[in-house]
Amino acid sequence: MTSPDHHNALEVRERRVDAAALAELSNAGVDPRFARLYAARGVSTAADLNLKLDALLSPSLLAHIDHAARHLADAIGARKRILIVADYDADGATACAVGVRALRQMGASADFLVPNRFTLGYGLTPEVIDLAITHRSGKPDVIVTVDNGIASIEGVAAANRVGIEVVVTDHHLPGATLPDAAVIVNPNQPGDNFPSKSLAGVGVMFYVMLALRAELRSRNAFAGRHEPNLADLLDLVAMGTVADVVKLEHNNRVLVEQGLMRIRSGRCCKGILALLSVAGRDYQRAGSYDLGFVLGPRINAAGRLDDMSVGIACLLADDMPTAMHLATDLDRLNRERRAIESDMREAATQSLESVSTHDRYALCLYQPDWHQGVVGILAGRIREQTHRPVIAFARDESGKLRGSGRSIPALHLRDALDLVTKRHPELILRFGGHAMAAGLTIEEASFEAFSMALEQVTRELLSPVDLLEIREVDGGLSPDELDFNFVRDIDAQVWGQGFVAPSYLGRFQVMEQRIVGEKHLKLRVRHGAESFEAIRFGSADSLPTQIEAIYRPTINIFRGSAVIQFNIDHVL
Repeated sequence: MTSPDHHNALEVRERRVDAAALAELSNAGVDPRFARLYAARGVSTAADLNLKLDALLSPSLLAHIDHAARHLADAIGARKRILIVADYDADGATACAVGVRALRQMGASADFLVPNRFTLGYGLTPEVIDLAITHRSGKPDVIVTVDNGIASIEGVAAANRVGIEVVVTDHHLPGATLPDAAVIVNPNQPGDNFPSKSLAGVGVMFYVMLALRAELRSRNAFAGRHEPNLADLLDLVAMGTVADVVKLEHNNRVLVEQGLMRIRSGRCCKGILALLSVAGRDYQRAGSYDLGFVLGPRINAAGRLDDMSVGIACLLADDMPTAMHLATDLDRLNRERRAIESDMREAATQSLESVSTHDRYALCLYQPDWHQGVVGILAGRIREQTHRPVIAFARDESGKLRGSGRSIPALHLRDALDLVTKRHPELILRFGGHAMAAGLTIEEASFEAFSMALEQVTRELLSPVDLLEIREVDGGLSPDELDFNFVRDIDAQVWGQGFVAPSYLGRFQVMEQRIVGEKHLKLRVRHGAESFEAIRFGSADSLPTQIEAIYRPTINIFRGSAVIQFNIDHVL
């Protein structure tokens, strides 16, 4: 089944529902419509639906976390200066804010540093250590990395040479060698048996802070003063977890659900309230979408175009005027980022018109005026459009090309780059990443040779079937299954990577259609004997009177009235 509005072939499949899990959930009294959704997403018992705080995995299950807690408690007791070195994305920013807020509440002298992605690159490098030594708060005694550090062999060695201890908190996959840090807490390091390997960087830092509080409590360090309620930081944990697109295993869903509950009740940091406000979103109805597509991009815009410390300052703001000022700045940066991305996407689409993407297994894109902070988003958009691995490049200040890649499920992108390097050692200056996303640096003169080498490698690793996009749906819904309460409950659930929001296949009669906002199609469709509002975002092409479509039911609130609306993702 192919689509007229996609470059790539598309196959629609119904998600497989585990019959035993379905029976178990139904017997436990779960609504049959939800039982079907859960059983298709790996939920096998009603206990897996408990998203209360008591369902969280214990911090003690993380390897070396007690050692990290003792180390940090000793540092606080000795009044040592602690500096958090953060990554420049939403996960790094929220992890940094969690760390700074928690450490200060526990009596630490704590500050932060975020490397500039354009001049210093990623992670704790020797250059970042030089910066840390001259930091505004003085040379640190202890550096705590958040959302980075597991690959920082040279940076940790540089810190050790100048007498700075390093505590690494990270979630990325380690290489063959670990850095010589004082402590490493990472669920993905060798020998760690933590059951939830998909913790985001902010999740790891939150766990370390829980362990530190327990350690300080055992030392009677809170005698005579307020003990911090770390659950107050779950709004930040939820945001970083969803924005980093980690798999929403049960433990992550607990973190996100608890964070969303705090946001909806207004018990969250002023920065999150301000960011929702400038985006025109109602905090009382906040959901996973807001975390991933409203808050995340605005925080990320700071790291992409300017300085991530603006984003972290917003999350650390304790009064609304300051938070609103910073959130307005971030909203402006995000609009700039969208305009830059739109121009780059147009240029990329034009350059692809002369290429038969059907004949290509991988796409490499480059134009001299592209912005290096936005190439990752561009690669993701073109990957969605073509269902091919895509690497987009921009020129850095030294004249080299920095690339950001996005892959498809069948190709481990970092492994593919590793294979290119083994065959052509001269092509890639440096690279890193994981299965679905990677970054690399090459010489500008090597662009064509690299493109050919990557094409060759992907042809060997992929089959034509891998290039077929597969859309999974949750079957169909009859009109009488589409009641308001069911759709409202769908909206309130935690959905995301690895626990995707429900989508259904339906045949509709198009009764009305009109263009809104210049590029969206507003519809009224008949489904059986019922009629529903519908919208097709990002496409203003008129539709025939009878359509088959993949859609997501949601509640749309407009001028105070709430109705069921179908968000049409794809017309077949």
